[in-house]
Amino acid sequence: MKKIIIGFGELLWDKHKTYEFIGGAPGNFAYHTTQCGLDGYVVSAVGKDASGDRLLEEAKRHGLQCIVAQVEKPTSVVDINEDDINNPQYTIRTDVAWDYIPVTKELESWAQKADAVCFGTLAQRSIKTRETLQTFLSLMRSDALKIFDVNLRQQFYNREMIEESLGKSDILKLNEDEAGVLNEMFDYRLSDIVDVSRRLLSDFHQKIVILTCGGNCSYVFTPTEESYMKTPQCEVVNVVGAGDSFTAAFCSCIMQGKSIYDAHALAVRVAAYVCTQDGAMPQWPEELKALFG
Repeated sequence: MKKIIIGFGELLWDKHKTYEFIGGAPGNFAYHTTQCGLDGYVVSAVGKDASGDRLLEEAKRHGLQCIVAQVEKPTSVVDINEDDINNPQYTIRTDVAWDYIPVTKELESWAQKADAVCFGTLAQRSIKTRETLQTFLSLMRSDALKIFDVNLRQQFYNREMIEESLGKSDILKLNEDEAGVLNEMFDYRLSDIVDVSRRLLSDFHQKIVILTCGGNCSYVFTPTEESYMKTPQCEVVNVVGAGDSFTAAFCSCIMQGKSIYDAHALAVRVAAYVCTQDGAMPQWPEELKALFG
């Protein structure tokens, strides 16, 4: 039986200047875990509006399995622009559907069945969805894997939220900018983000910490081993969703019993592929899927 893995939080439209595509880190994560051969689902909410109906249709078209409520709030649209070095810059509106993810009997049932969940900070900006996440986590089995992908956006996070999330997670994923923010937030005063990652591993009793450094490299830390890999050179089309695909591939591999090194190598390969494609949920080629047997 396939393991069930959940992406909890935002499901939305990523809107560029001339086009839009389905996105949101939890949705991207769930999609890529399905490509890896797991039973991936996204837990979220969309509006009772035409945009929400279209988003659910788009999810279905991508094969993204949804545990999604429709609520009396607008479906989320995020504006994306690139900076001078092609890093995405997000403008995220407040008071949208995924700020109001409800606790339902269906949600409680999925929490009890799930083998893993991935969550971040953004969906916790609202009291309602944060409380729903806490309920979801509390209902999960003790052996279920809890993955915290920090995913800092704009001003929608604080120390209390991050400390609480770290206290509930087994795996932490962050990028180089987020490592810098946490270095300052926790007053570590360390000059190297690698040391920041090691400190987070120790201080918050994580089983694994994943540190990604964009087009340069990535690291994986555990209490007993470390892995470092350079990012492969590729023709970059779009980097939105690459980090989510990395997390999804790595965690899927771990759940399939692969070693830290093999999981890291496959995650790097998947993220590089996603960077060469349009949209955060590109179809995988069969030869890539075959690596996740």
